[in-house]
Amino acid sequence: MEKEKFKVLLVEDDTNFGQVLKNYLELNDFVVELARDGILGLAAFRREKFDICLLDVMMPNMDGFTLAEEIRNVDPDVPLFFLSAKSMKEDILNGYKLGADDYITKPFDSEVLLHKIKAILKRNQELQEKQHSQVEFNIGHYHFNSKLRTLQLGDAGDVLTLSPKENELLLMLCEYKNDLLPRDAALKRIWGSDTYFNGRSMDVYIAKLRKYLKEDSSVEIVNIHGNGFRLVVPE
Repeated sequence: MEKEKFKVLLVEDDTNFGQVLKNYLELNDFVVELARDGILGLAAFRREKFDICLLDVMMPNMDGFTLAEEIRNVDPDVPLFFLSAKSMKEDILNGYKLGADDYITKPFDSEVLLHKIKAILKRNQELQEKQHSQVEFNIGHYHFNSKLRTLQLGDAGDVLTLSPKENELLLMLCEYKNDLLPRDAALKRIWGSDTYFNGRSMDVYIAKLRKYLKEDSSVEIVNIHGNGFRLVVPE
């Protein structure tokens, strides 16, 4: 059986550059949809499922940052790269704050981009395929099912469906319950590398998990400065 190809959404208003990059990725066994501006890119994303999005920042009708926000509203975890001539620190930080997995400044080496794309897709695939020996955990008054990605307070509380990254991070915290979850271990397993920007992204997810667990005052995610986190749960 032929292996299913990964689908890439490429949103780029430079016609020549966009077509060249599209052709290069297709030669490397990707299926690529090229959209010429943010509005067309958003329409394509809503119409089909993509494995990764490559977004130019400076585009007519809808810029790449706005498009990224719209994409994140639909799917908070699809891998997202910015491809931009804007190399100011503020622009790069803004890209990561919007949930980008990478921010690549033009001009760039297409082969390097290809390897980055393959690395993040391989990481995501491994996360999805990984089977854990324990999938259900009691966290104080909460019940967490990592296979179903659900978190429930008590037997009658609302069931919250976690995003894949929220789920994987809470799973790691449970695996290290009442012990130190090393920061670099979580970053490498879930984000692929322990860069500063990935660390900032993880901090956002930790804040989300704290919010989800706030109804049980006996449960706490403690920041061990410079080292990692502890999920404190009464035994």
